[in-house]
Amino acid sequence: MDDLPEATNGSFGVTSGTNGTHNTSNGVLNGINGHANGSVSDSTSSALNGSAPIFEINGTNGTSNGHPAPQLVVEHTSVQQALETNGTGVRSHARKSQYLKPTSTDSVYDLVCIGFGPASLAIAVALHDAMEAGTLAVAPKILFIEKQSGFAWHAGMLLPGAKMQISFIKDMASLRDPRSNFTFLNYLHKNDRLVEFINLDTFLPARVEYEDYLRWCASHFDDVVRYQSEVLSVSPVQETGPLKIFTVTSRDTATGVTTSYQTKNVVLAVGGQPSIPKLLPAKSPRVIHSSQYSQITPKLLSNPSAPYRVAVVGAGQSAAEIFNNVQSLYPNSKTWLIMRSEFLKPSDDSPFVNSIFNPSFTDYIYPKSSTYRASILRDARATNYGVVRLELIEHLYEKMYHQRRTLGANEKQWPHRIMPGRSLVSAQDNGDELSVKVANFPPGEEVEDGPLFEEEDLDVDLIVCATGYQRGAHLDMLKDTWSLLPKLSEDEVSRLSPHVSKDRWIVETADGGKGSPAATRVLEVNRNYGVRFTPGVVAPGSGVWLQGCCEGTHGLSDTLLSVLSVRGGEMVESIFGAGSR
Repeated sequence: MDDLPEATNGSFGVTSGTNGTHNTSNGVLNGINGHANGSVSDSTSSALNGSAPIFEINGTNGTSNGHPAPQLVVEHTSVQQALETNGTGVRSHARKSQYLKPTSTDSVYDLVCIGFGPASLAIAVALHDAMEAGTLAVAPKILFIEKQSGFAWHAGMLLPGAKMQISFIKDMASLRDPRSNFTFLNYLHKNDRLVEFINLDTFLPARVEYEDYLRWCASHFDDVVRYQSEVLSVSPVQETGPLKIFTVTSRDTATGVTTSYQTKNVVLAVGGQPSIPKLLPAKSPRVIHSSQYSQITPKLLSNPSAPYRVAVVGAGQSAAEIFNNVQSLYPNSKTWLIMRSEFLKPSDDSPFVNSIFNPSFTDYIYPKSSTYRASILRDARATNYGVVRLELIEHLYEKMYHQRRTLGANEKQWPHRIMPGRSLVSAQDNGDELSVKVANFPPGEEVEDGPLFEEEDLDVDLIVCATGYQRGAHLDMLKDTWSLLPKLSEDEVSRLSPHVSKDRWIVETADGGKGSPAATRVLEVNRNYGVRFTPGVVAPGSGVWLQGCCEGTHGLSDTLLSVLSVRGGEMVESIFGAGSR
């Protein structure tokens, strides 16, 4: 099992519904975005790509017995302050990279990265290391643009006791170059905790510490990051001959002022957009996504002793974590875990299966056919999607057993219920509470298609949706470049239907202007993550690259942490020709 998915620029924008059709003024985007479009995952996979957050619980299964709700915020606040101090000790200030220097906004950049989460951070680290090693002779002009006000990684799911799911060796550098200054071990050394960490006898640090490590890495590059900037579009600069320059337009989220940057290359690493089931009132303050849980819940439910009623939707690790955590934070609460699955399923993290997260697996899966790749991804879903760590499953089962022992067999009398095989049928926002109807229905059928059984009405103070992420934000950002993509013939278009591919995106453009026939085009990526434009349209040395939305072609690890250090080196090599691996 790997850890949480990437979530960066735009990661806290919530998407409602599961409609696989993407409408824009420039045409229609069909729901061919693999794991993202047209689906809602029960799990949250590496704040914010189509999978769900996954945690390992140590001892108390993530609970914080007796802690009042505000301490969720206190714990994260301490992480935010860690750039100055780190918990119990004085922390060394990170020295800014001497290789990546700020550039005038009037210049033409060599690379603009949209989003500054772990994926883009890995590129920054690889660039620094390549220059330090002398494999990249000239410092590139580079800029990172990030919507959040500072570096943060899954800030809403830093629950007490949560541990990483992957070895700390899969950090920002070690698998690419274990001698790098950006390894997790060097972070510990710089903060005078290396020996003490060794005494823990674990490869799995606390998630809150790992986020602090990522912040420490990110702080080296503050001079080349524009925080609080939301990217609106990526547009080609029209000129004679092959295209050499793109314009990236962003908006300051505080002032609303827009800024344009010109660049030869663009990397889109925008993470996943939280998805809310379409039946729920997405604009209600009482409906939140799991990515917002630890930040918003203490504000909405401010009295730790109150008998709050909380429903959690989902069947993955994040759903189980939150269901368990609410009971700890609010001892008098009433909770429901509503899930379409009939069972909480254990994750498969056995070593042979886990090889799917090896960097070399990307080379294995990419050349395969679409059908073969889809089959592999289906077979490996139990490593990362809709699954829960066995320790937490056993902990929750024990809770259910003790309720049965003390309160009897009638589950409606229990304060904490797991409701398998259920779906949301309706929801109404009553202002001070939400009224939702859930029901059991035959597997594989939509709510409106089949008969409903065991209908039940619930009045709740909060609904937390651990329902995964969609990964289509890059499509809107690239809309102005759609005309540069290869056209599909009528025969090719006919072969796309009714079997929708999960490793490409189909867009339609009105090439002849309003009223003209639409041209169907395809957005695909190469092995090196570069977008395939029509041959000859884009000049060598320029291009657009996608990160974290290529699961259909590059495997499950595409949205996660495992391959980032190696992939960062691959990106530097592909864009700048630096032998940084």
